[in-house]
Formats: sequence, structure tokens, C-alpha cells
Amino acid sequence: MKLRSLGLALLLTTASPMLLPATAPVAFAQQKQNITLEDIWQKGTFSAKSVAGFNWMKDGRYYSSLAKGDLVQNDVTTGQPVQTIVAAADLKLPGQAQPLPVDGYSFNADETKILFSTATEPIYRRSSKSTFYVYDRSTKQLVLLSAGEGKQLYATFSPDGKRVAFVRDNNLFVTDLATMRETAVTTDGELNKIINGGTDWVYEEEFEFAQGFQWSPDSRQVAFYRFDVSAVPEYNMQEWGPLYPQDYRYKYPKAGEKNSTVGVSVYDVAAGQTVKMDVGPEADQYIPRIGWTKTPNLLSIRRMNRLQNKLEILHADARTGKTDVVLTDTDPAYVEVNDDLRYLEGGKQFLFTSEKDGYRHLYLYDMKGKLVRQLTKGNWEIASIEGFNEKKGEVYFISTEESPLQRHLYSINLKGKGKTRLSEAGGGVDVVNMSPDTKYYLNYHSEAGQPQVVSLRNGQDGKLVKVLEDNAALRQKLTGYNLGKLEFINFKTDEGVDLNASVLKPANFDPAKKYPVLMYVYGGPGSQTVKDDAGGGIAFTNYLWHQLLAEQGYIIVSVDNRGTGARGSAFKKSTYANLGKLETQDQAAAARYFATLPYVDKSRIGIWGWSFGGYMTTLALTKNPDLFKMGVAVAPVTNWRYYDTVYTERFLKTPQENPQGYDDNSPVQFADQLKSKLLLVHGTGDDNVHFQNSVAFVDAMIKANKDYQTLYYPNRNHGIYGGNTRLHLYRQMTNFVLQNL
Repeated sequence: MKLRSLGLALLLTTASPMLLPATAPVAFAQQKQNITLEDIWQKGTFSAKSVAGFNWMKDGRYYSSLAKGDLVQNDVTTGQPVQTIVAAADLKLPGQAQPLPVDGYSFNADETKILFSTATEPIYRRSSKSTFYVYDRSTKQLVLLSAGEGKQLYATFSPDGKRVAFVRDNNLFVTDLATMRETAVTTDGELNKIINGGTDWVYEEEFEFAQGFQWSPDSRQVAFYRFDVSAVPEYNMQEWGPLYPQDYRYKYPKAGEKNSTVGVSVYDVAAGQTVKMDVGPEADQYIPRIGWTKTPNLLSIRRMNRLQNKLEILHADARTGKTDVVLTDTDPAYVEVNDDLRYLEGGKQFLFTSEKDGYRHLYLYDMKGKLVRQLTKGNWEIASIEGFNEKKGEVYFISTEESPLQRHLYSINLKGKGKTRLSEAGGGVDVVNMSPDTKYYLNYHSEAGQPQVVSLRNGQDGKLVKVLEDNAALRQKLTGYNLGKLEFINFKTDEGVDLNASVLKPANFDPAKKYPVLMYVYGGPGSQTVKDDAGGGIAFTNYLWHQLLAEQGYIIVSVDNRGTGARGSAFKKSTYANLGKLETQDQAAAARYFATLPYVDKSRIGIWGWSFGGYMTTLALTKNPDLFKMGVAVAPVTNWRYYDTVYTERFLKTPQENPQGYDDNSPVQFADQLKSKLLLVHGTGDDNVHFQNSVAFVDAMIKANKDYQTLYYPNRNHGIYGGNTRLHLYRQMTNFVLQNL
């Protein structure tokens, strides 16, 4: 799991973001209510409505969604259902009284067949296994995809809809839907040894994908990954339960240790033959992306060296395996991988984003890697490419042009001209779901403290077609609660560094009084906690919890230190090879700045964070023992030697090359300086930031004879959730803050 994310469960909860205003007009005189932990974690008091489960259909006028077991077609202009595509009653197997409990689906290209998934089991953050069925809309037949033993992963139609590829037991299979004949593309897959068609743990977490195969556009070939994980060291977690705990072992490459050896091959369906692509002689490298171009038999492969400061785009002949390097992107620190590489129709050009001019911008290249032109330029960044209109030659992208705190949709043509803001004037953050033909897009707009508004908009000019959800009922409800106002400020540190911060004051704030301050930190590379939105998932629930603390008389502050995102490459990469040093200096400088304000009690400043924020909390407390009165560190890294290769080495190099970068800013090294009250929280089943991190820090504090409090959650992963877990956790954290700050 990516260090700045908190697990599969949190991704699921953010599908329908819940947002609320920091301030709202009072409709009539009434007694204001206070937020409770039960409101946040049990009752769903502030749940916002959204347009969830949205899947564009081939006609950009419609989308599909599951509704009470039925698969329904909806008109995007009204949000209303226009027909039932598949009724739940049609999803019954012979001899079964009840329909299949469907939990997911996908169409083939012409929408005549549907893959339904059932009994889905999550594995890690992006991976899961299911039992899949194929449904034919014309015959209404429901057929089991595979009669083989065990569930399947990543079942995917070929573009022509005639076949389905999937992974089972680390092998890749292809099923011919006309005959339901299943062909094993690979046979050497084995747990903790060989993975075909999927990715290993660290690729899934840090390169952000789990499915390791792709159909060619003409459906004739399947390109797939092969991971040899045999040499990767295993991590062992105990799963607590019955009389004897069970061991769970999986391949986890810690910084400096051996990675998987990764290869790419192409399987020709008709010939039944596999050709290995030439990814070079270096085994200790990464292949973070593969994808088909618009040219038949031409596969695009992205290759990186282990230090991740050089990225190459290779074009591979799928028939022979021969590859050519067409583009190289380098950086003194590191190059990040994203999904913004887009090949254009006609097979002559591609789009690519790079930070080579100091900010992430959009570039157009020919197929030999020759630069045609830079399409965007300025002291702002492209966050993502959202669509491309082939006929008009226009690219749609989200950028930070207005402010690092905001995100808005723009378009520009392939000549680098006609850049147009499609988002409405104003602040906030726009999240876009654009139809494949770019005629329409769904816009999820939020601003700090405001419930989201979901609207359908015209893709050509951004004009409103229809508001699909405005959360008016929630807005009215929120007028009855004591909500403080979230403000954004910018200040200069004693080193002269400009930092952005958010400040949440109590609703009844009195500038003549002195208030304690609790700082919320994440601070990891490229991240942001200071944005003009109310967030989703953990960001949203923390916002609610911070409002609860503000009701108790606390000021809540969050500061984006050096190393965070949306302010250019130099600001983000200033922490390279010395992770934790400048970030902690900035958080300490922020604490000193707020301590100078007349309404702040400088003797009562605390800090808390989760994951990288937990690391920042423990480091801030130990390096600044007289500055912070207390801290809460949840699931912290305490020694970067314990974290994975891809993430850690990207920012620190390997421990062998840069031992000081690992040790000089490890909280374990400074445990003897701790003076503050500390609550240390961790899940014993954390597959991402191992419980080992907290064990090492506790051991160091014991050796230093330091007092601390710990809270561990049996078998909970990095997100620490399930049942009453979050309610319990936040109750303990609330009590700790109230008692110690």
C-alpha cells in the first residue's frame, strides 16, 4: 500500500466522498449541536450523497450502475434510469432460488456480454480474487467463466469480446467464449516464486497497479508480466486467533534487499506461442508500465533503473521481441511514474508529461521520440490527463495553475494553443470523470468545508448540463452544528521558506484567549494536506475529528512542509537523500511561528499523524523535545531500512549507498531525547508499514528509560479498521489529547 494511503477499505469508503462546510448560514435561531465520535464512526450523520458506481457506456449519453441487484442503464442528463439491462432475477443459476450476489461487473466492447464478479476477496490494496460469470444479453445465459479450482483475478474481455483473460494461482489463462475452452498461457506460476499476469507486492503498492496483462487492440495478443520473486526475502506476520497463531508469509523487499526479476512477454492467441520482449540485460531494474500503442504489433514498455532517476520508453515488436529506446527522461533526484503516456490515433505521435523544466508539463513527441513541442508551460503543474478528443486534437487535463491548493479542468490543442479553463470560476477542487468520447464529464466539485456538488457538464466548453447532486439536505443539517471555520494562510519560516497551512479555530473563537494547538502532519514526498477541499476517506474523517476537537477548545493546524507536492520539482525534491530532515525542520518552524501568535498557548502545542505522518510525529517529538507537549503516532515508519525498496530508494537511494540518509533521521536514533507524552498506535497485521517499526521504537524507548503509551490492534492492517475499530481508536486518541494537551 502506498505510504500516503491507508488501505483498501479507505479506498472503498471514498467512492462517495463525504464533505461538510466549515461555516454555514444559520437559517433560524437554534441550539447548536456538537459532533460526536458516534456521528463520525457509527451513525453516518454527515454522509453526503454522490453519483456512485458510475460507468460510462459506449454511447456517452448513458451510464450503468448496480441498483438492488439489477444492472441499470441511466441517462446522464437526468441521472434517471431508462432501462434495466439485466434484472437480478436473470442472474439465477440452475437449482438456485436466489440470484447471484453480484459485487462487480464489466462489459465487452459492444456491450453484448457482461462479466459479473461474486464472492470477491480483497488481497492487498488493489488486488482481489472473485468467481466470475459470463452473461450473454441476447440469450440471457449465465455461464461460469472457469471450471478450474480456485477463484480468478483480473478477468478481462478481449476488445472484440470473443475471449476473456484472467489469472489463477499465479498463471495466466485465456478462455474462448464460443467454446468455453480454457487455455493455460503459463504453467510455472507458484506462490512466493513465480507470478504470471499479476504483480508482486511492491509493484502493486508503489507503482499502483496489480493486473499484469493487457490485450492488444486487435485482440490477437496478450502482453503480460512475469515476476520471479524467488530471491526476494519473505516477511512473516502472525495472524492471531485460535489456540496457535498462524504465520502469513509474503515477499516484501525492504530497502537495499533483492527485488523481483521482471520480464515481459507477448502471447499470440491464434498461434498459441509466446515471445519474450527484450527489456535489456540488467536484471536489477523496474518495468513500471506496459501498454499497447495504436500501431499493430507495437508494445510500449517503460523501464527504470533501480535508483529511479532514469526512465526510458521502449517500443517493442511483439512478433520478435526486439526493442528500441525512443525516449529517456532523467532527473538528478528521481523520476515518477504515472498514467499520462497517451498514444494518438494514426500511430504517429504520443503525449507524455515530464518535470524536466521544473514543473510537470505536457509534451508531444513523434513515434521515434523526437520532441514536436511542449504544450504547457508555467510555474504550475499538470496533475493528470483526463481525456483526448481525436477529431479536434484537444487534450483535457487537471492542473494547479490557479493555486497549489486547487485543481481545475483545462483543455489545450496539440499546437499548444487555445488553453481554456473548463471549470467554473472560483476556488476548490474538481475531480473529473470524462466520457471516452469527451462529449460529457461528471464534475465532483468541493471546497474547504462545503458538501460536494456533482454535475454533468459539456466536454467542449464545460457548461452545466444538469446538477445531479447538490447535497442541499446535508447543507441544511450542518447549520445546526458548532463548526469552526477552516482558513488557509501562508507564512515564512525562520529559514525564509514560504509554507502553506490550514487553520481550524473553534466556532466561538475569542482572540483574547489562549488556545492549545494540535498540528496534523503527513508531509511525505509529493503529498498535500493543505488543499481547498474537505477531502474524502481518512482526510474527511480527520476533518470531522478536528472539528470535534475544536469544539473542545483546540486550534487545529496543518502545514505542508518542503518535500510536499504541487509547488514544483525543486520544492518537492529538496528532501532527496535526506528524508525527514527538512520536513521536521519545517514542522518545528511552524510550531514556533504559531507559538508567537497572541491567541496561542505556546506551552501546549501537540502533533499527530498517520503512516508517513506517524514518522514525522515521532521524529518531531524526539528532535524537538522542548517544543511539543504531546504526540500521537499511528502506524509510523521509525526506520526507513524497514520499508520497501521502490518507495524508500526513490527518495533515499539504497542503504548501502546512503547509510546516513537512513540513520540520521530515524526516530529510533533519538529515542533518548523524548520528553513529550506519546501515544504509539499500530496494527499487528500491517502488511505495509510493519509492526516491526513500532517494536523497534518501543525497544529504543525502553533502553532510554522513557515513558510512553502504546495501543495495538490485533490483525488490523495499515488502515486499522473493521467493526468498532475506528470508533475505539479515535476515542483513545481523543482522550489522550484531552488529558495531555
